[in-house]
Amino acid sequence: MPNTQGLRRRIRSVKSTQQITKAMKMVAAARLRRAQTRILEARPYATSLEAVLRSVAARVSSQRHPLLEQRDETTVTLVVITSDRGLCGSFNTNVLREASLLMTSGRWEQVDLVLVGRKAVDYFKHRGVQPLATYLDLMSKITPEAAFALARMLAKRFSTHETDAIYLLSNRFRSIMQQKVVLHKLLPIERTQLEGGPSLVSYVFEPAPSVLLDHLLPRYVEVEVLRALLSSGAAEHAARMTAMGAASKNAGEMIDKLTLSYNRMRQATITKELIEIVSGAEALGGK
Repeated sequence: MPNTQGLRRRIRSVKSTQQITKAMKMVAAARLRRAQTRILEARPYATSLEAVLRSVAARVSSQRHPLLEQRDETTVTLVVITSDRGLCGSFNTNVLREASLLMTSGRWEQVDLVLVGRKAVDYFKHRGVQPLATYLDLMSKITPEAAFALARMLAKRFSTHETDAIYLLSNRFRSIMQQKVVLHKLLPIERTQLEGGPSLVSYVFEPAPSVLLDHLLPRYVEVEVLRALLSSGAAEHAARMTAMGAASKNAGEMIDKLTLSYNRMRQATITKELIEIVSGAEALGGK
């Protein structure tokens, strides 16, 4: 049974942990605000690019572009996006569990992994799975240059028929309390994604629409990869903020329970000492 000194040490230890979790929650909240700002700043460009791409694609319906080529999905590339750090609840666990299920589901004959984030690399390394490529520190500082380099590598792999399709598996930011694991097909670009453009107006294109499409489709893939990384980054900060908030609350409840136990034990000790003093005084008085 613990003594009062042991309980005091435990209370001090839990209070120190609570201070750390509160600080981590504040840091995650600040980073989440910055991540949300980056998503909002990137949205107008992505929306405009998609509108222009739809308009151009409507004029070259017969154009066969390598990134639009539909194939039987025998060999696919699965890009698994996790975080570089932990302490964010089930954020990484949900993605890695879904990735393992996809690999063993028999949906595809061969699955090549591209791992983004240290948690994904460590997870598959311990299971003896050799990935196609790894990006350890990409999620620590998401930059357009790094995202575009990843997108170009994936596009080249698809264009050279090394893979039949490319999927992105990541957490998508919904709200502070909700992050959803999403499997998004990056390549080939579905023709339905390019339909529904504005009514055709007799524009004069320079260069030709087919040439514009050749430039816009790779750019579209780059923006899609950047959006997935930014959304996953925001979801990570939201998950960490929620997890650290729950940890701080649990620490507070534990402190209350330990303090109550300490007070009861201290009171019992005082009562015992008083009884011993009174008993001793009565014994002396009886002589």
